[in-house]
Amino acid sequence: MPLFLTQFLGAFNDNFFKSSLMMLITYRLGDAAGVDSRILVNAAAGIFILPFFIFAPTASDLADKYDRSTLMRWVKFAEIVIMSGAALGFWLGNVWLLMAVLFLMGAQSAFFSPAKYSILPQHLKEDELIAGNGLIQMGTYLAILTGTIAGGLMILKENGIFWVGGLAVTIAALGWFFSMFIPPTKPIDETRTVSFRIIHRTAEMFREVYPMRRVFGSMLAISWFWLVGSVFLAQFPTYSRMILGADESVATSFLAIFSCGIGIGSMFCDSLLKGKVTSKYVPSAAYGIALSSLLLWYVSSRPPVPEGTPIIGAWEFFTRPENFMITVCLFMIAFCGGLYIVPLYAVMQTEAGDKVSGVIACSNITDSLFMAAAAVGASVLISIGVTIPELFFTMGPSTFLVGLLVSML
Repeated sequence: MPLFLTQFLGAFNDNFFKSSLMMLITYRLGDAAGVDSRILVNAAAGIFILPFFIFAPTASDLADKYDRSTLMRWVKFAEIVIMSGAALGFWLGNVWLLMAVLFLMGAQSAFFSPAKYSILPQHLKEDELIAGNGLIQMGTYLAILTGTIAGGLMILKENGIFWVGGLAVTIAALGWFFSMFIPPTKPIDETRTVSFRIIHRTAEMFREVYPMRRVFGSMLAISWFWLVGSVFLAQFPTYSRMILGADESVATSFLAIFSCGIGIGSMFCDSLLKGKVTSKYVPSAAYGIALSSLLLWYVSSRPPVPEGTPIIGAWEFFTRPENFMITVCLFMIAFCGGLYIVPLYAVMQTEAGDKVSGVIACSNITDSLFMAAAAVGASVLISIGVTIPELFFTMGPSTFLVGLLVSML
C-alpha cells in the first residue's frame, strides 16, 4: 500500500501540474510571454518527455546500486523542492520558470520509474506480480484522470495559482511521507559505477536487453500501447468539438471512460490469469483494441458539424442513442488495453532477472520515442487531410499486426 500511494500521488502531481500549466499557457501566459500558446503547449509536452532520454541510464544504475526504497524517498523529497519552485513560478507568472520546473518533474519521474517497477519482483512473489502490476496501472490512470481534471479546473479560478501551488507542494510532501513506509530492499550491485555517458550507456543497455527475445518484444509491445493511448487521448478535445459537436465536458468524460476502462481491465487480469505470469491473452487483447478502433471509426463516420451549430453538453450527448456505441468502443479499447499491458510488464519483470531496472529504463526510452512518433505522425496525417475517425481507423490494422507479432514471442 505505501508503494501504491507513493506512485499514485506522484502520477497525480505530474498531471495536476502539467494540466494547470497547459491551461495557464493557453489562456494567460502565452500572450504575456509574446509566444504562440500552441507552440508553447507542444514545447511543454516535449520538455516533459526529454528527461527520460537524458537520465534513463543514470536512473537504471542508481536503481541497481542502492536500496530502491531509499532511492524512491530521495526522488520524492526532490519533488517537494521542485513543486516549491512550481508554486513560485505560478505566483510570479513566469512561464520560463514553469517550463524549467516541468523539465525537473520529468527528470524526477525518469528516476522514479525504474525503481518503481523493478522493486515489485523484490516485494512480491511471482504469482502476485499480475495483481501488483494491475494495481499500479489502475492507480496510474486514475491519477492521470483526477490530476488532469483537478489541475484544469482549479488554475483559472480566482486565486487558483495559489491553490494549485500550495496543493502541489502538499501532495509532494504526502508522497514523500508514504515513501518512508516502503519496505527496504537489497541493492542488486553495490559496486555498480553510475555512468553519466548518456549515449554510450544507453547503447550498452539496449545491447544487454536485445538478446532477451521475450523481454525485448514485451518492451516494444508496451511502447505500442503508449503510442495508441497517446493517439486517442490527444484527439479527444478536437474529436468532441469538430466531429461530435460537443463541448469540453464530453472530452473530459471520454478521458474518464478511458482511464476507468484501463483500470478495470488491469485489475481483471489477475482474475483471468489467476496469478500466472503469461502473455497468452495479450494477442487477444490486441485484437480487441483493433476491432474496437475499427468500430469507433465506423460509428464516428458522420457528416461534419455545420458551422454555427450549437455545441451540446455531456448530458445531451450521452442521452442520444446514436452515441451509445461511441462510449462502448472507447471503454472496450481501454479495457482491452489494461488486459494487454499488465501481463507484458510482469513478463519483463520475471524474465529480466537482475537486469530489470535497465530493462525498465530502456522501456521508458522506447515509450517516449513511440509517443513522440505518435504526435508527429498524427500531426502529419491530419495536415494532409486525414480525419480524426480515419486516424482511429489506422490504429485497427496496425494493432492487429502487433497482436500477431506478440503471439510469436
